[in-house]
Amino acid sequence: MQGLAPYWFEVDTNLRVTDDGDVSYDLEAEYDWLLTQRLILQGRGETLVAFSDVEEWGVGSGINNVGLGHRLGYHFSREFAPYVGVSYTRFLGNTEDLREREGEDVESSSFVAGGRWWF
Repeated sequence: MQGLAPYWFEVDTNLRVTDDGDVSYDLEAEYDWLLTQRLILQGRGETLVAFSDVEEWGVGSGINNVGLGHRLGYHFSREFAPYVGVSYTRFLGNTEDLREREGEDVESSSFVAGGRWWF
């Protein structure tokens, strides 16, 4: 399901069921602050919830992760807008335990850059 929630939050949700009956749900929300007519700061948040452990995928039951970020974009036109930003992800619960056992990081930060366009 995708759409615009009250207070102009852009929301994207997915419910996934595998052939083995493993169920997971993810939620992503975005909010745009118009600094000028063309310069836009976008706040983003996302999370993934699994209803069962799937160790071969490194997924534990419960809330798996929380991701937060900001992107600053400049809209040259409605069709094209490059952006730069930062992103932070933290794994939680059983997924955190599985990642630690495998020697993987449970949190990460990154710099992002890209562009958004319509055609």
